[in-house]
Amino acid sequence: MIQVANLETMDRAALLAAWSEVCGMPAPKGISRTFLRRFLAFELQARRRGGLSKQTIAALKQPETGPKPKAMAPALKPGGRLVREWNGVTHVVDVTETGFVWNGKTWRSLSAIARQITGAHWSGPRFFGLTGKAAS
Repeated sequence: MIQVANLETMDRAALLAAWSEVCGMPAPKGISRTFLRRFLAFELQARRRGGLSKQTIAALKQPETGPKPKAMAPALKPGGRLVREWNGVTHVVDVTETGFVWNGKTWRSLSAIARQITGAHWSGPRFFGLTGKAAS
């Protein structure tokens, strides 16, 4: 039987053998010794104490209720128009089937347009107010 106290002195080969014994399958490739030790220590302790509690198992089965990820930028449809004021100049970008038209030139990305306008790297959707706050 593998003891938690012995994990710290085990070399990688012994840890891999312990993983196979505990889990009934080989360890995934590339796992560090630190992770092997931590996983095995947790698993051994959990099993000796009867496994995870019913509350923990139920909580793991519940869908996540925390903050939801930020919504993606809305899909831009041809014919749409984006307007952004920057340093006193109003910039108008038209959405086409092949990209975006700004200053009479077609661009493949909003980020490239934002970079031209500001001279700095910007997320195009953020610059045009499609996600998060766009600072002026």
